[in-house]
Amino acid sequence: MSDVTPAETPTRAEICTRAEICVAACAEAWRGDGEIIASPMGLIPALGARLAKLTFAPGLMLSDGDANYLTDPTGTDSHVEAHIPYRQLFDFVWHGSRHVMMGASQLDKFGNQNISAIGTDFARPKAQLIGVRGAPGNTVNHPTSYWIANHSPKVFVEKVDVVSGLGYDRARGVGHPARFHELRRVVTNLAVFDFQTPDHRMRVRSIHPGVTIDEVVDATGFVLIGTDRGRIEATPEPDAEALRLIREVLDPDNTREREVPSARTGRR
Repeated sequence: MSDVTPAETPTRAEICTRAEICVAACAEAWRGDGEIIASPMGLIPALGARLAKLTFAPGLMLSDGDANYLTDPTGTDSHVEAHIPYRQLFDFVWHGSRHVMMGASQLDKFGNQNISAIGTDFARPKAQLIGVRGAPGNTVNHPTSYWIANHSPKVFVEKVDVVSGLGYDRARGVGHPARFHELRRVVTNLAVFDFQTPDHRMRVRSIHPGVTIDEVVDATGFVLIGTDRGRIEATPEPDAEALRLIREVLDPDNTREREVPSARTGRR
């Protein structure tokens, strides 16, 4: 008979953290994509893309979010295998063989993204950010998802000050050139969202364990679809193998907790 009693053996739910749930939720954004380039921007999305490749998406090609291929998905041991010439990278973008997960300084209910400037006077903004960068081409040509580490009304706004990445309302206005426009997921430290509604407004897909719907609503500057459902699903927790990969292979130094500090989500 084992000397360890059931009470001394923690379950997965008792030890899973919010950061680990976010990594697994980001990984799910690439499910079903096949052999494309995964371009994650930020720590949690990078861990998510690598987790996806190690589990359900072995065909993914990993990039560093810029213009380099990575040799393998193993956390800090990953290194640059080859440089992607920009002419080739743009070919991938235009052919739709890429799925990027970007950040956003502002995001509205139709998925318009701002990473350029804060303030309605573009000539004299309150804050100058990084510029539109590749957001227009990304959102028009291939699937795009977003990762928001700090879900707040300053990020989730009724109307963005500058449109860097196209949302669904503006994509409709563009017409044929935006025929490949697809906003797949928005993952935050509180919940997961998608745009699977008749008019493509953002809806709550799931909320993370330990988070209430009131917290999500209070942290959002516009009306979300799906908050009036009787029961909102909880974001799935990573299974035992995914947890092992996150902790032992992908992020043994636990750097994920710096981006999403969290108490453990389980119940004692």
